Amino acid sequence: MQKKFLTNLGLILFLNLLIKPIYIFGIEKAVQDQVGIGDYGIYFAIFNFSFLLTIILDFGITNFNNKNIAQNSHLFTKHFSSLFTLKLLLAVIYIIVVVVIGLVIGYDTRLMKLLLIQGFNMFLIFFINYLRSNLAALHLFKTDGIISVMDRTILIVGGVFLLNSGVLYSEDGIMYFVYMQTCSLLLTTFIAFFIIVKKTHSFKFSWNWPFSLMILKKSFPFAILTLLMSFYNRIDSVMIERMLPDGDVQSGIYAQGFRILDATNMIAFLVAGVLLPVFSRMLKQKESVESLIKLISTLLLAPAIVIGIGCAFYNTELIGRLYFKNIDEIINIDELAIATMHLRESSKIFSLLMLSFVAVSTSYIFGTLLTANGNMKQLNYMAASGMILNVILNCILITKLEAYGSAISSMTTQFLVAIIQVVIAQRVFRFKVNWRLINTFITFLVGVIAINYGSKMLHFDWMVNFAIMVISCGLWAFITGIISIKSMFRLLKYG
Repeated sequence: MQKKFLTNLGLILFLNLLIKPIYIFGIEKAVQDQVGIGDYGIYFAIFNFSFLLTIILDFGITNFNNKNIAQNSHLFTKHFSSLFTLKLLLAVIYIIVVVVIGLVIGYDTRLMKLLLIQGFNMFLIFFINYLRSNLAALHLFKTDGIISVMDRTILIVGGVFLLNSGVLYSEDGIMYFVYMQTCSLLLTTFIAFFIIVKKTHSFKFSWNWPFSLMILKKSFPFAILTLLMSFYNRIDSVMIERMLPDGDVQSGIYAQGFRILDATNMIAFLVAGVLLPVFSRMLKQKESVESLIKLISTLLLAPAIVIGIGCAFYNTELIGRLYFKNIDEIINIDELAIATMHLRESSKIFSLLMLSFVAVSTSYIFGTLLTANGNMKQLNYMAASGMILNVILNCILITKLEAYGSAISSMTTQFLVAIIQVVIAQRVFRFKVNWRLINTFITFLVGVIAINYGSKMLHFDWMVNFAIMVISCGLWAFITGIISIKSMFRLLKYG
């Protein structure tokens, strides 16, 4: 099982690391530069607002389906047609609720138009995720990997035309970007759907009310978990945009740091997507998951520590390079003052968000294990605690510290949630506390901090210092035993 897991995980990671960084830092960043930080901040807030209500859109069906089909693959054909119809009905309800709430909280005509299209895009995103859950549950990881990058690949091609056409500089520039997203998601949906249909013995539109009620009842715990996690992961920018007089700008500043966190989270998210069906099948077959947990923790958390701490130490340099590389060319004193202030604020936010990447990676590992084991009650209590803490901290800190206060809230919540999940998993599976591994991670962490501090003292260009830091941390991983030559050969053997 580990061999199959590592081989297919490697393919999915390769495809996503090849395509998605090009989209995030090549296309999405350039779009923000052309439409302006304010308009992009509004788009970012509306995107996250539409994400908050996806409990209606998905209702936990995707995670339930992934777990259920992985354990009972013979039910795939029977369930797919009925679930397909149910998903369409939920999509209609979702769009109606999104529009109504948007009107209630005061979105004007322009924002409502953006919200409506973004709501449709969100339906497509989650429908693609549902289709992919069938592929993952059937362990068709290679096909799943291709589908996972297809919309971004199409969007990269379309984005190049948009960026060179000049239309993004117009008043409705952000809408053209959203329309392009719609086209790429629609094409991906059609391709994924036809691939899935070929795997079924039969497909037809059907409505089975008793079956739908049964599925909704079984997936309800997954739906609650999705809702609660969406709130403490995505509500930040919505609250920033609504609570502050310059909320659009502050949301745009927050988005600059969040975009990089979102890019790094992609790795942990993809690992979790492969882990869920693997854990589900292993647990049903009464196989021990402890060795796989140790392996994936080593593979995921060591890089997360390097990335999180490295970005915190080099926050200004990285943000400046990505978003403010022309700041020295600004002649107007007022514009220079604003750009300098934005650089300073964005760098501080970026530091906290990237440190939380360690906590997010931990959550993806242990949260996925608990989901596969069906510990939904514990997970929902955990997520509810995280949501309440996040909202309270945001209400207090946003008014005092603006977007930076929201970053503090996010990091605090993510670490609390991660710790709770580790404790729950240890108690449920009765894992022995591996003090040797814990001490190794602590030693590695202290060393990474020292290496970053030392690299900042070097009198080279910051990019040279950064490269020296990364290489040194890699060597430190071998020295401490987080990664060993023996384990590397074992991974190559698995591959």
